[in-house]
Amino acid sequence: MDISPDDRFEFRRGAGRVLLIACGALGREIVDLIELNRWRHFDVECLPAIWHNTPQKIPEGLRQKIRAAKGKYERILVAYGDCGTGGGIDKVLAEEGGIERIEGPHCYAFFSGNAKFAAASEGEDMTVFYLTDYLARHFEKLVWSGLLGLDRHPELLADYFRYYTKVVYLAQTNDPELDAKAEAAAAKLGLAYERRATGYGELSEFMQASSS
Repeated sequence: MDISPDDRFEFRRGAGRVLLIACGALGREIVDLIELNRWRHFDVECLPAIWHNTPQKIPEGLRQKIRAAKGKYERILVAYGDCGTGGGIDKVLAEEGGIERIEGPHCYAFFSGNAKFAAASEGEDMTVFYLTDYLARHFEKLVWSGLLGLDRHPELLADYFRYYTKVVYLAQTNDPELDAKAEAAAAKLGLAYERRATGYGELSEFMQASSS
């Protein structure tokens, strides 16, 4: 049986009319959504995911990407929460012409649903440490060694996690290997474990809205 070009759809950069500038930690999910929905109007540019450890770099990094793209696209969108920048991202987006970004303080919120996440954070989730697919996949490098430096100073584990009771894995996909990694991360931190299937949450809605 012949397969039509649409049935062989695969994301290709460089042909879109809408540029989505995103955190590198969302890159795989964004490409998955583009391919799943056969969205041909997107180009994607990512900033380094490791910048979450130094969030002061993010606003100016976004500014540079936006300025380089102006005049080349019909629209520019940003897939970042505030991500610890203290309003720095929104300040840059306003200065650069009112660039639209996804709503929410961080990816945990928009994967979960911002309203649902905010309510839970005031209650049962006050003592939760979150993982996403990306963080489960790269826990050792980005969290254990990178952000926390516990490979070098394991004695700090009790201090860092004194007030945490549970790891919640917000799962974008059904991947047994990632489930195992997330559960192993919880065990390493000495915390209880819970998996919540969120899918792509409001990230999917944000991208879908741009396709109309």
